Amino acid sequence: MFRVHTVLYDGVEPQDFIGPLGPLQVADGVELKYVCVDGPKTVPTAAGFEIAVRQPWSPDDADLVLVPGGGYGPESPVDREVRRGVIAQALAAARRPGLVLGAVCTGTLLLGDVVVGRPCTSFELAKDDLKARGASVIDSRVVDDGDLVTAGGVTSGLDLGLWLVERFFGVETALLAQQVLAYERRGPVWLGGRDSAQLVG
Repeated sequence: MFRVHTVLYDGVEPQDFIGPLGPLQVADGVELKYVCVDGPKTVPTAAGFEIAVRQPWSPDDADLVLVPGGGYGPESPVDREVRRGVIAQALAAARRPGLVLGAVCTGTLLLGDVVVGRPCTSFELAKDDLKARGASVIDSRVVDDGDLVTAGGVTSGLDLGLWLVERFFGVETALLAQQVLAYERRGPVWLGGRDSAQLVG
């Protein structure tokens, strides 16, 4: 079983977490859970609907933790969570061998010190902010640095999901997911000179 936990918070952008989960749902043996670092709660999204999160924060039970974005700029949901610092602290404490952290769009800003000195990407307008936090920003829709995999703007979440399917379940399953979703990936995945065989598992 490949266990995927998606971190939700007030004002999260639905497309940022739905995008990568669509391809992952196509693969066999994937368990998807929504979690909040504050514990079970009802989460209002940026689109106005709410999601009841019933699962406790349990990163030791995850193989992949995804962090979606939530707007950008002063007083945005992401800005509020950056200032609160709770998600970044929880993710820092969760890091361990075998756990992959992923982020979509401005969700990369919520990773805190995890991005310092690391290749990653984010929403175009947030890239300077990401650089200021010590990240090595790469101009690519998906950046895979081993245990840190990030995606650019909101629609890049689909590309992230398809890449994760390819990385963990193989090319054939990723091609099947593309067919099911009627979506073709855009642009190459940045691997830092490695090939995908080095990243499997």
